[in-house]
Amino acid sequence: MKYSSFGNKFTRHAGITQLMDDLDEGIRAGDEMIMLGGGNPAQITAMNTIFDQHLRRSLDNQSLLKALCNYDAPQGNKEFISNLAAFFRNEFQWDINEENIALTNGSQTAFFYLFNLFAGKGAHNKRVLFPLAPEYIGYEDSGLSDDLFIGNKPSIEQLEGRQFKYHVDFEQLTIDESIGLICVSRPTNPTGNVITDKELLKLSQLAKQHDIPLLIDNAYGLPFPNLIFTPEATPYWDENTILCLSLSKLGLPGARCGIVIAKPETVKAISNLSGIINLSPGGIGPALANEMLKDNSLLDASNNIIKPYYQQKSEQAIKWLQQAIPSTQFKIHKSEGAMFLWLWFEGLSISDKQLYQRLKQQGLLIVPGSYFFPGISSEWRHTQECIRLNFAQSEAQVKRGIGILADVVNPLLG
Repeated sequence: MKYSSFGNKFTRHAGITQLMDDLDEGIRAGDEMIMLGGGNPAQITAMNTIFDQHLRRSLDNQSLLKALCNYDAPQGNKEFISNLAAFFRNEFQWDINEENIALTNGSQTAFFYLFNLFAGKGAHNKRVLFPLAPEYIGYEDSGLSDDLFIGNKPSIEQLEGRQFKYHVDFEQLTIDESIGLICVSRPTNPTGNVITDKELLKLSQLAKQHDIPLLIDNAYGLPFPNLIFTPEATPYWDENTILCLSLSKLGLPGARCGIVIAKPETVKAISNLSGIINLSPGGIGPALANEMLKDNSLLDASNNIIKPYYQQKSEQAIKWLQQAIPSTQFKIHKSEGAMFLWLWFEGLSISDKQLYQRLKQQGLLIVPGSYFFPGISSEWRHTQECIRLNFAQSEAQVKRGIGILADVVNPLLG
């Protein structure tokens, strides 16, 4: 079968496709496979109760039935958008209205739209800059053209307790006319790193100086679902910022609802793409989240249920890992947010992908770290010494998975 250039690019192997296939394989395998790889959120009992209550309410007032039986506009559900705009004005005094918000079928769709709106082949051949690699696995294959992304190596701060933290290396950061968009995730997937307010403000200033947007992937961040464990982070948006949020990490990945906050021209472009490609975004997620906005349970649950739940699980997983893998070659990125731990095996005698295969054979799914370095040369050995581990599963599964990891990796370390 002969494909077009588009077909050839999007039918080849991709890290994000492997991750999602592994996730599905793990679900179907049941107890035979421990899924510490994909980004599936935890099933939090208290959150499921809240979802159940609001689903019943949306059934009673027929908002869910309306969402199922009608198309929304390409921009998304207007009532939810209006209430979201009011929420951000009231909570953070952001100068936004309905023209600043568009909905998409998940954040992944939003990134595809945005990367190809601001970068790629054309009159200027722009690229997307990741100022702090490693970055999200789902970015790398989402460009219509190859060589769309360029990454900036981090500086690495060594911390006590065999931990470390990545920082934006501004001395090595190059922004010129070839850059069309700057993108960061906060907290960062895969590392759980939260770039500081100071770093974010400096990136924003650089973006404005070069007249390019700053895209902040906020899928795990503030104000919801608020999987941020450090108090030194505040929500950020201005007219030059594109802020992407999601309902997935609330515990609603099946709703496939992404939220884009940007200047009206960008929202108009997103809406046009959505109309052409999808007709309109799905309405079930917005119908449910709209009920949660009305009684403030969206923010309350994020702060008082979701955040402490994941923070406790992170702290517990770190203790188990430090006990199970005693080598000084083993280090954990400081856990400041999200639902992952980023593990560094310095001087690992095999590659991360070989380690992935050995762990999979033993019934443990993780994600090889080399998929998370878009635009960074694989010659940097560090890219093949790391893995991502999801700690959102049950305590028994996480502890068992860490045991398998230790059995496989300890003989490979000094």
